[in-house]
Amino acid sequence: MKEILAFAISARSIGFAGVTLLFTIHCSLFTALGQPDPEPIPPPVIIVTKIERQKLDALADLKERTKLSLDLMNSHLTAAEKYNTDQDFDTMFRELGGFHGLLDNAMAHLERQNAQNIKVLDNYKRLEIGLRGFSTRLEGIRRDMPIRYEDYVRKLLIHLRDMRTKAAEPFFKDAIVPNAQPDKPE
Repeated sequence: MKEILAFAISARSIGFAGVTLLFTIHCSLFTALGQPDPEPIPPPVIIVTKIERQKLDALADLKERTKLSLDLMNSHLTAAEKYNTDQDFDTMFRELGGFHGLLDNAMAHLERQNAQNIKVLDNYKRLEIGLRGFSTRLEGIRRDMPIRYEDYVRKLLIHLRDMRTKAAEPFFKDAIVPNAQPDKPE
Protein backbone atom coordinates (compact mmCIF):
# COMPACT_ATOMS: atom_id res chain seq x y z
CA MET A 1 0.00 0.00 0.00
CA LYS A 2 2.82 2.33 0.83
CA GLU A 3 4.36 1.56 -2.55
CA ILE A 4 1.16 2.51 -4.38
CA LEU A 5 0.89 5.69 -2.33
CA ALA A 6 4.54 6.57 -3.06
CA PHE A 7 4.00 5.87 -6.77
CA ALA A 8 0.89 8.09 -6.84
CA ILE A 9 2.75 10.92 -5.11
CA SER A 10 5.68 10.68 -7.52
CA ALA A 11 3.33 10.56 -10.54
CA ARG A 12 1.45 13.58 -9.19
CA SER A 13 4.70 15.53 -8.67
CA ILE A 14 5.94 14.62 -12.17
CA GLY A 15 2.62 15.76 -13.63
CA PHE A 16 2.79 19.00 -11.64
CA ALA A 17 6.36 19.62 -12.84
CA GLY A 18 5.27 18.98 -16.45
CA VAL A 19 2.34 21.38 -16.20
CA THR A 20 4.58 24.00 -14.58
CA LEU A 21 7.15 23.59 -17.36
CA LEU A 22 4.51 23.94 -20.09
CA PHE A 23 3.07 27.02 -18.40
CA THR A 24 6.53 28.61 -18.13
CA ILE A 25 7.28 27.95 -21.81
CA HIS A 26 3.87 29.28 -22.82
CA CYS A 27 4.34 32.51 -20.83
CA SER A 28 7.88 33.07 -22.07
CA LEU A 29 6.77 32.71 -25.71
CA PHE A 30 4.07 35.34 -25.27
CA THR A 31 6.52 37.64 -23.50
CA ALA A 32 9.00 37.33 -26.37
CA LEU A 33 6.29 37.93 -28.96
CA GLY A 34 4.92 40.91 -27.06
CA GLN A 35 8.15 42.90 -27.25
CA PRO A 36 7.95 45.61 -29.90
CA ASP A 37 10.47 45.61 -32.73
CA PRO A 38 12.96 48.45 -32.46
CA GLU A 39 12.03 51.37 -34.70
CA PRO A 40 14.19 51.66 -37.79
CA ILE A 41 16.63 54.54 -37.86
CA PRO A 42 15.73 57.23 -40.43
CA PRO A 43 17.92 57.13 -43.55
CA PRO A 44 21.05 59.28 -43.63
CA VAL A 45 21.36 62.48 -45.60
CA ILE A 46 22.24 61.60 -49.19
CA ILE A 47 24.84 64.19 -50.05
CA VAL A 48 28.01 64.87 -52.00
CA THR A 49 30.32 67.04 -49.91
CA LYS A 50 31.64 70.36 -51.22
CA ILE A 51 35.17 69.03 -51.45
CA GLU A 52 34.07 65.96 -53.41
CA ARG A 53 31.91 68.08 -55.72
CA GLN A 54 34.84 70.43 -56.37
CA LYS A 55 37.12 67.50 -57.17
CA LEU A 56 34.54 66.04 -59.55
CA ASP A 57 33.75 69.36 -61.25
CA ALA A 58 37.46 70.08 -61.75
CA LEU A 59 37.76 67.10 -64.08
CA ALA A 60 36.64 67.75 -67.64
CA ASP A 61 37.51 64.27 -68.90
CA LEU A 62 34.54 61.92 -68.51
CA LYS A 63 36.75 58.87 -67.99
CA GLU A 64 38.70 60.51 -65.17
CA ARG A 65 35.51 61.78 -63.53
CA THR A 66 33.97 58.30 -63.57
CA LYS A 67 37.14 56.79 -62.09
CA LEU A 68 37.24 59.47 -59.38
CA SER A 69 33.57 58.85 -58.56
CA LEU A 70 34.25 55.14 -58.14
CA ASP A 71 37.32 55.86 -55.99
CA LEU A 72 35.35 58.21 -53.74
CA MET A 73 32.52 55.65 -53.44
CA ASN A 74 35.10 53.01 -52.55
CA SER A 75 36.58 55.23 -49.82
CA HIS A 76 33.12 55.85 -48.33
CA LEU A 77 32.33 52.14 -48.38
CA THR A 78 35.70 51.25 -46.82
CA ALA A 79 35.08 53.77 -44.04
CA ALA A 80 31.56 52.37 -43.53
CA GLU A 81 33.00 48.86 -43.19
CA LYS A 82 35.50 50.12 -40.61
CA TYR A 83 32.82 51.90 -38.58
CA ASN A 84 30.61 48.83 -38.79
CA THR A 85 33.31 46.63 -37.24
CA ASP A 86 33.88 49.33 -34.58
CA GLN A 87 30.11 49.26 -33.82
CA ASP A 88 29.88 53.02 -34.63
CA PHE A 89 26.66 52.71 -36.60
CA ASP A 90 25.72 56.40 -36.76
CA THR A 91 29.02 57.34 -38.40
CA MET A 92 28.70 54.32 -40.67
CA PHE A 93 25.29 55.60 -41.72
CA ARG A 94 26.75 58.99 -42.68
CA GLU A 95 29.38 57.26 -44.82
CA LEU A 96 26.70 55.23 -46.57
CA GLY A 97 24.80 58.47 -47.24
CA GLY A 98 27.93 59.85 -48.91
CA PHE A 99 28.25 56.66 -50.95
CA HIS A 100 24.61 56.96 -52.03
CA GLY A 101 25.08 60.61 -53.00
CA LEU A 102 28.13 59.86 -55.13
CA LEU A 103 26.32 56.98 -56.81
CA ASP A 104 23.41 59.22 -57.79
CA ASN A 105 25.77 62.00 -58.87
CA ALA A 106 27.83 59.72 -61.12
CA MET A 107 24.74 58.32 -62.83
CA ALA A 108 23.17 61.76 -63.26
CA HIS A 109 26.36 63.10 -64.84
CA LEU A 110 26.48 60.24 -67.34
CA GLU A 111 22.80 60.67 -68.17
CA ARG A 112 23.42 64.33 -69.07
CA GLN A 113 25.92 63.24 -71.74
CA ASN A 114 25.11 62.08 -75.27
CA ALA A 115 24.43 58.37 -74.84
CA GLN A 116 25.30 57.64 -78.48
CA ASN A 117 28.89 58.77 -77.97
CA ILE A 118 31.24 55.80 -77.65
CA LYS A 119 33.12 57.48 -74.76
CA VAL A 120 29.91 57.81 -72.78
CA LEU A 121 29.09 54.15 -73.42
CA ASP A 122 32.58 53.19 -72.24
CA ASN A 123 32.00 55.10 -69.02
CA TYR A 124 28.60 53.50 -68.48
CA LYS A 125 30.41 50.17 -68.76
CA ARG A 126 33.19 51.35 -66.44
CA LEU A 127 30.60 52.47 -63.86
CA GLU A 128 28.63 49.22 -64.07
CA ILE A 129 31.77 47.11 -63.66
CA GLY A 130 32.91 49.29 -60.75
CA LEU A 131 29.56 48.94 -59.00
CA ARG A 132 29.62 45.13 -59.15
CA GLY A 133 31.94 44.71 -56.18
CA PHE A 134 30.07 47.14 -53.98
CA SER A 135 26.96 44.97 -53.61
CA THR A 136 28.79 42.13 -51.85
CA ARG A 137 30.51 44.59 -49.53
CA LEU A 138 27.19 46.26 -48.70
CA GLU A 139 25.65 42.86 -48.05
CA GLY A 140 28.48 42.11 -45.62
CA ILE A 141 27.78 45.36 -43.80
CA ARG A 142 24.06 44.60 -43.68
CA ARG A 143 24.64 41.15 -42.21
CA ASP A 144 26.65 42.47 -39.25
CA MET A 145 24.46 45.37 -38.16
CA PRO A 146 21.52 45.64 -35.77
CA ILE A 147 18.04 45.32 -37.23
CA ARG A 148 17.28 49.00 -36.60
CA TYR A 149 19.84 50.02 -39.25
CA GLU A 150 19.16 47.23 -41.71
CA ASP A 151 16.19 48.78 -43.54
CA TYR A 152 18.17 51.57 -45.21
CA VAL A 153 21.03 49.28 -46.21
CA ARG A 154 18.56 46.86 -47.82
CA LYS A 155 17.05 49.77 -49.78
CA LEU A 156 20.55 50.95 -50.74
CA LEU A 157 21.33 47.47 -52.10
CA ILE A 158 18.18 47.60 -54.23
CA HIS A 159 19.10 51.11 -55.42
CA LEU A 160 22.61 49.93 -56.30
CA ARG A 161 21.15 47.05 -58.32
CA ASP A 162 18.85 49.49 -60.13
CA MET A 163 21.78 51.79 -60.92
CA ARG A 164 23.74 48.88 -62.38
CA THR A 165 20.75 48.03 -64.56
CA LYS A 166 20.43 51.66 -65.61
CA ALA A 167 24.13 51.75 -66.52
CA ALA A 168 23.73 48.68 -68.75
CA GLU A 169 20.57 49.88 -70.53
CA PRO A 170 22.26 52.14 -73.13
CA PHE A 171 23.99 49.11 -74.61
CA PHE A 172 20.68 47.46 -75.43
CA LYS A 173 18.51 50.33 -76.63
CA ASP A 174 19.16 49.83 -80.35
CA ALA A 175 19.63 46.08 -80.19
CA ILE A 176 15.93 45.26 -80.17
CA VAL A 177 14.70 44.36 -83.62
CA PRO A 178 10.96 44.83 -84.19
CA ASN A 179 9.01 41.84 -85.37
CA ALA A 180 9.19 41.78 -89.13
CA GLN A 181 5.89 41.47 -90.94
CA PRO A 182 5.94 38.52 -93.32
CA ASP A 183 5.65 39.42 -96.96
CA LYS A 184 2.07 39.09 -98.09
CA PRO A 185 1.62 36.83 -101.09
CA GLU A 186 0.12 38.61 -104.04
